[in-house]
Amino acid sequence: MDLRLDGRLALVTGATRGVGFATALALARAGADVVGCYHGEERTAEDALRVLAEAGGKHRMIRADVTRPDDVNRLAGACREAGAPLAVLVNNVGVDAVSAFADLTEDAWQHVLQTNLTSAYRVTRAVLGLLGPDASVVCVGSSAAARGVPGRAHYGAAKSGITGMTRALSKELGPKGVRVNAVAPGIVDTGPESGLPAEVRARMARMSALGRLVTADEVAQGVLFLACDTARYITGVTLNVDGGL
Repeated sequence: MDLRLDGRLALVTGATRGVGFATALALARAGADVVGCYHGEERTAEDALRVLAEAGGKHRMIRADVTRPDDVNRLAGACREAGAPLAVLVNNVGVDAVSAFADLTEDAWQHVLQTNLTSAYRVTRAVLGLLGPDASVVCVGSSAAARGVPGRAHYGAAKSGITGMTRALSKELGPKGVRVNAVAPGIVDTGPESGLPAEVRARMARMSALGRLVTADEVAQGVLFLACDTARYITGVTLNVDGGL
């Protein structure tokens, strides 16, 4: 199975932690040169960049808020400066939120949709002219879009939008040789740092057919598969990486 991306340029949004960092690392280990963006502390980005460097290749971290058009354009400019066609785009940035629908304010609704859905539109549109032949776009959705989760109407709507955008773009960009897919993780196990008590994580794990939560690395392997030539005839799909949730 060919899971190599030697010398190819990849852009990963939200690349310093969680699924984004695991994805950036998986792509780097497969030989890609990674441009990552982050919106947190510079020290976190520096730490992530050091780990990526150990995999070899040329990598960059750009501070950018992908909900801001000017930052997105600057991020696209960094990819342009890399001097190679963009072979892989991973729209990973997202935010979770919980609110009963009766208490869901318009500001909270807009924040979740801007971060989870509109950012993917902005980044994809900004780099559209940089995508090379046979490029792969992978959007990170969520299995919650199909399952429906109480208190997450805004989150489910945004992630459902990712699925719809993925399907439509696959047909629009397919004639140009560009593939567009999505991965839909289940509940990602980030350990104690998730803020969830151990008993809550255990209860969520029991909901899975495999009896455990998915790891960020396992989601990243799904992204890597869709990014590589092995999946060259796969487009318009949403790959569930949820352990049968």
